[in-house]
Amino acid sequence: MASGVKVNDEVVQVFNEMKVRKASSAEDVKKRKKAVLFCLSADMREIIVEKGNEILVGDVGCTIEDPYTAFVKMLPLEDCRYALYDATYETQDSKKEDLVFVFWAPDSAPLKSKMIYASSKSVIKRKFTGIKHEWQVNGLDDIQDRCALAEKLACNKVVSLEGKPI
Repeated sequence: MASGVKVNDEVVQVFNEMKVRKASSAEDVKKRKKAVLFCLSADMREIIVEKGNEILVGDVGCTIEDPYTAFVKMLPLEDCRYALYDATYETQDSKKEDLVFVFWAPDSAPLKSKMIYASSKSVIKRKFTGIKHEWQVNGLDDIQDRCALAEKLACNKVVSLEGKPI
C-alpha cells in the first residue's frame, strides 16, 4: 500500500554519504555519520532527516563511549522512526562495516503513525539502494541486546560489535 509520502533529498544525500567510504582526511572521517534517524515531516507528507538525532564517527570515543547504546537511546519510545546505523563488527575471518536500515515501530506508538510509517517504508527503501541488512524493531526488548543486531549481520559469526565482545 502506497502512502503518497515523498523522501526529502537530504535523506538521500545522508544515505549516499554514509554508503560511500571514499579515502578522506581524518577530519572528514570524524564528520561522517555513524547513525541517523529519519522521521515524517509535521504535515506527514515527507520523510526528512530528524535534526539533532545523529551520531558522528568523531563522537565515538570522545563524547560517546558506546555508539550502539547511544543509538538505541536516540529512538523515541512513543513514535516510529526510520534509521541508518553503520555497524562495525568482527567475525572470526575479518573486520567489517555494514549499513543497517532500521524500521523502529514500538508497540506504544500511535496506530496512525505505525500505519503511515509501515506504508511508507518501501518508498525510503527504494532510495537506499545496496542496503544488505534491514531490521524491523517493535520495542526496546528487541534492540537493547547487541546480540540481536549481531545475529542480523552475520548469523552467529560475529565475535564483536563496536569493539564489544558478543
